Amino acid sequence: MPSSNANLVSSQASGLEPDRPMVEVKKVWKSFGKLRVLKGVDLAVYPQKTYVLLGPSGGGKSTLLRCINHLERIDHGRIYVDGDLMGYRERGGKLHEMRVKDVAKQRARIGMVFQRFNLFPHMTALQNVMAAPKHVHHDSKHAAEQEGERLLAQVGLANQVEYYPAQLSGGQQQRVAIARALAMHPKLMLFDEPTSALDPELVGEVLDVMKNLALDGMTMIVVTHEIGFAKEVADGVALLDGGVVVESGPPNQCLVNPKEERTKLFLSKVLA
Repeated sequence: MPSSNANLVSSQASGLEPDRPMVEVKKVWKSFGKLRVLKGVDLAVYPQKTYVLLGPSGGGKSTLLRCINHLERIDHGRIYVDGDLMGYRERGGKLHEMRVKDVAKQRARIGMVFQRFNLFPHMTALQNVMAAPKHVHHDSKHAAEQEGERLLAQVGLANQVEYYPAQLSGGQQQRVAIARALAMHPKLMLFDEPTSALDPELVGEVLDVMKNLALDGMTMIVVTHEIGFAKEVADGVALLDGGVVVESGPPNQCLVNPKEERTKLFLSKVLA
């Protein structure tokens, strides 16, 4: 893998206020029918920091990520990204959902990488990375191609730009997905268990790219069970279980000397 390179994060917003959270989740509730998935969650993630969400399946981690990106509506609470209320306008103390095109503008500056790669199978790696800048930002073909080649080189795929997804390993496809998200020049990256669908020997190559992003100052929220990654890279971690934050803090506290019995039980099972 290539060494960390500041060009990997080519457009971290220059006006970020380090004392203001990049992401602020305030008393967020979310239900699907009668099932309450998030129960008054609070969270703050600061610029150029990496925050890892841990916990058992069904604990609310992926739902929280999708709410931050407004892929899911929230029932109560507020979510702010870079100071802006996400997905809603507030009038008279009540939330009114934004129009689809306005939400899309907010979402365009938030990169998201899913468990499955969601690449277009009929497009090459380069074409997958170029697609959004051309159609959303209206970049010229030449500019999008140059940027796409640069980003694919940065994630270690300079020699695979003309490969189709079916010709790539799972780890390579996930790295294309990361390059595709970076091509939109995001101020925030969300990772929803990006290595869970990979064979064990391919996990490291994806985590290496994410480590480089962290070193280069990208603000990231990562849902993962990779405890080693959390210990090495995270600035903060939170354990979500049953829709609530059971424990949160720096990794050397929560992962090495946790206070809550639920955290200790989770770690004992993951590390067994």
